[in-house]
Amino acid sequence: MSTEIQSELHQAVDHRRNFAIISHPDAGKTTLTEKLLLYGGAIHEAGAVKARRAQRKATSDWMAMEQQRGISITSTVLQFEYQHCQINLLDTPGHQDFSEDTYRTLAAADNAVMLIDAAKGLEPQTRKLFEVCKMRGIPIFTFVNKLDRPGREPLELLDEIEQELGLQTYAVNWPIGMGDRFKGIYDRQEQQIHLFERSAHGSREAVDTVVDLGDARIEELLEQDLYYQLKNDIELLEGVGPELDLELVHQGKMTPVFFGSAMTNFGVELFLKYFLNYALRPGPHNSTVGEIPPTNPDFSGFVFKLQANMDPKHRDRVAFVRVCTGRFEKDMTVNHARTGKTIRLSRPQKLFAQERESIDVAYAGDVIGLNNPGVFAIGDTIYTGQKLEYEGIPYFSPELFAVLRNPNPSKFKQFQKGVSELREEGAVQIMYSVDEAKRDPILAAVGQLQFEVVQFRLQNEYGVETLLELLPYSVARWVDGGWEVLNKIGRLFNSTTVKDSMGRPVLLFRNEWNCHQLQEDHPELKLSAIAPVVSGQQPVNDSNS
Repeated sequence: MSTEIQSELHQAVDHRRNFAIISHPDAGKTTLTEKLLLYGGAIHEAGAVKARRAQRKATSDWMAMEQQRGISITSTVLQFEYQHCQINLLDTPGHQDFSEDTYRTLAAADNAVMLIDAAKGLEPQTRKLFEVCKMRGIPIFTFVNKLDRPGREPLELLDEIEQELGLQTYAVNWPIGMGDRFKGIYDRQEQQIHLFERSAHGSREAVDTVVDLGDARIEELLEQDLYYQLKNDIELLEGVGPELDLELVHQGKMTPVFFGSAMTNFGVELFLKYFLNYALRPGPHNSTVGEIPPTNPDFSGFVFKLQANMDPKHRDRVAFVRVCTGRFEKDMTVNHARTGKTIRLSRPQKLFAQERESIDVAYAGDVIGLNNPGVFAIGDTIYTGQKLEYEGIPYFSPELFAVLRNPNPSKFKQFQKGVSELREEGAVQIMYSVDEAKRDPILAAVGQLQFEVVQFRLQNEYGVETLLELLPYSVARWVDGGWEVLNKIGRLFNSTTVKDSMGRPVLLFRNEWNCHQLQEDHPELKLSAIAPVVSGQQPVNDSNS
C-alpha cells in the first residue's frame, strides 16, 4: 500500500465519528437529534416532533405514520460535518415494538448516546438497549435531558446509573438549577459557567453567556442560592467522584454524563464538542479472517438495514451499508460474500433521513445507501480483495403472531410484493404454515405497533387493504439441526410447527411453560430463541435458550 493511500485512510478514519442514540420512548431522542443537526449546520431550524402547522417536521421522522403519531418507528441515518469531523448519526426508533430495528442499527455503531429523562431516570427500554451495547462493547455517553422541567436530583441519577447498570459515571458538566430555575450548566473541564437565554421552542441556537467560575459578575448573573448550591456540588464531585478515564470509557465501563435540555438547546453544543473529543474513532471488525482494521486498503462493509419506498414516487429500495475498511468509490465493482457474485455499485447515496444525494467516496465509519434491486439481505458482506464475511445480524424471538389476509384477489400481486419487501427490510418477521393449503403469511412481531405499521404501509405504499387474525402464541423457537432433527422425533404436543421465510422449522408455543415442558420431554431437541443468521458469520454472543 502506498504511503499516500495509507495517510489518506488514517486521516479519514481520524475525522469520522459514528454513533447511535438509544432511549426509552418520550425521553426526547428525536428532539436531541434535531438539535445536533442544528448545531452541526445540517439544518437551519429545528422541527418539532409533533409538528404544528407553521413549524417544519422533524428531519429524522420521514415516514407518514411517524409524522402523524409523533414517534420514531424506523431507523434513519443522518450525516453532517461539525468542526472538521464527518458525523454519522444513526437515529433509532425509541418505541419498544421496534427494538429489532435498533439492535440491527447498533451493529453499525461505534458509540452510543444513552438519553435519559431527568424526571424518570432509567426506564425499561433504556436498560434493554444498554444490555445490547454492553454485549457489543460499545462506549456509552449519557445525556440527561429535560432539565428545563422538574426532575430528580442529578446526584441521584448518577447513583442510579452506577447501581443499576454497573457503569462508573463522570459528570462532564453540571446543571445550575432545574425546571423554571434551570439557568445553564457548569463545564467542569474548562471551569466555566454557561448561562443560556431561552429561545422560542428552541428552534434556533441558544444564546450562551460564558463566565469563568471565579468571575465577580456571577453574583449579578446568578441567584445566590443557585450559586452556592453549584459550589457545594462541584466540591462534592471533585472530592469523591472518579477522574475521567477514556480507556474505561472506550471499554464501555465508564460513561461521561452530560446534562441539558434538548428542547431549549441548553447543553447540546457542549455535549457535541466533548463527544467529538472523547468518542471512539471507527475501529476493527470481527470477520471470518480475524479482526480487520479500518485502514485496511481493500474496501469492505456490511448491510445492516434495508428500507423500501423511502421515495414513494420511485418505489425504491435502499440498502444501508456500514463501511468497515478501505475507500469506497462510486461505480466500483465488489464481491457479494453470500452469493459469490460481483456487483457494480453505481448509485451510491449519502443519506440524510429521506433526502439523499449522490456521493463519490466514503471511508470506514460512514454509512452509505445503495440501490437494492433485491440483491441484498440484512447481514450481507460486500468486499474487494481477500474473501471475508463479517458477523451476521440475528433475528430475535417474536412475541406476537397473526395471519395476514388479503380480502381482494385482484390485488394479489401488490400484496405479495409488499409482504416480500417489508420482510426483506426486517419490518416484521414472516412465517408460513407447513400445510400447503394455507398460503396466507403469518406475521411475527415483537410488538403490536409492528402489525399496525405493516398494514398501514401495505395500504399507503402498495394500495392493499388487509385483515389480521391474531394467533394464540407468545413464544417462538428455532430448531437446531432443522427438519432432519424434527422429523426423527415425530409428533410434538402443545406446540405448532411453522416455517420461517428461509423455510426453516420454527416451533410456536402459547407460553414459556409449554416450551419448557417440551424440552423436558425431549432433551435431545435443541431450541434457540435467536434465528440462525442468513448472511455472515454467526456472532459469538448468540446463546441458546
